[in-house]
Amino acid sequence: MNPFDFVYETRPARVVFRPGAALTAAADEARHLGLRRLLVLSGERGADTARAVADSLGDACAGLHTGARMHVPVEVADRGVEAVRAAGADGCVAVGGGSAIGLGKAIALRTGLPLIAVPSTYAGSEMTPVWGLTEHGAKRTGRDPVVLPRSVVYDPELTLSLPVPLSVTSGINALAHAVEALYAPDGSPLVALMAEEGVRALAGALPEIAAAPDSVPARSRALYGAWLCGACLGATTMGLHHKLCHVLGGTFGLPHAETHTVVLPYAFAFNAPAVPEAAAAVGRALGAEDAPAALRELAGRLGAPRSLAELGLKEADLAVAAGQVAGQPYANPRPVTVDDALGVLRAAYEGGPVLGG
Repeated sequence: MNPFDFVYETRPARVVFRPGAALTAAADEARHLGLRRLLVLSGERGADTARAVADSLGDACAGLHTGARMHVPVEVADRGVEAVRAAGADGCVAVGGGSAIGLGKAIALRTGLPLIAVPSTYAGSEMTPVWGLTEHGAKRTGRDPVVLPRSVVYDPELTLSLPVPLSVTSGINALAHAVEALYAPDGSPLVALMAEEGVRALAGALPEIAAAPDSVPARSRALYGAWLCGACLGATTMGLHHKLCHVLGGTFGLPHAETHTVVLPYAFAFNAPAVPEAAAAVGRALGAEDAPAALRELAGRLGAPRSLAELGLKEADLAVAAGQVAGQPYANPRPVTVDDALGVLRAAYEGGPVLGG
């Protein structure tokens, strides 16, 4: 692959990165975009933070909708669209993690309304034009520029309340975006720089967060890394790892960030022999020669789940998942047969040492 044969496209979006910005910048961004009636979106768990953001909007707040759910079930998206229309909103502010921002994107996809994102985790969805909806036990994803948030407000202080276990898995979920961007068919030198720096920033920050969860500098570094990893996700096409996780989440209801954390070392180990430069870049960022093993070690050292069995997947589900993964088209540096997918899934199910593909 010639590294100087690429296309790189940037999309219009503003980023505000500042401790304390959530309660000041959201209103400023609404004014900048000319929005006057904003519906604030969140899940139940993040409702208190979303309520504070809603209050900061003053008269520009058209209401608070706390119905976001993981993997954005279609019926949840339907209720969100109804809430927007009932409120007469001219835009939305999504406050929280991937579930809240995913709901905001689903609403934007249906209505065309602009979205402001105020992320409180490291998921990275706020930097992408990718949407996802789950219906009848299957998760569909697509890309549409209308769902890309027009403004993103990064406030490291919002992540202070993120429990350490979720901080770790959310951060490793973000790492997965950068890892797959490094071997994406539509990558570029700029994406490669962002990806390696994103991995380095997150891998350095997560142990600091585990040791001192209230450290704003560590939280800032992690959120910076998540921003870079999310930008990589938005600029490139994801491969086997993300397809595995979409199937495991959409069909079997496994938790999003934890699933990414468990699967990443095994999916990367499968692809690494075909992409030595990507493996070397991740290794440099982690300070390790065996990048897939180092990813597993990092997660284990920080107390993250190690196996899909821990997350509730049944052994009988492996063959069903493998069939779904192998039966769908997606970009990947190695062809993936049903047996290949089953091998990766079984290794992740058992959670043992990472073996090369």
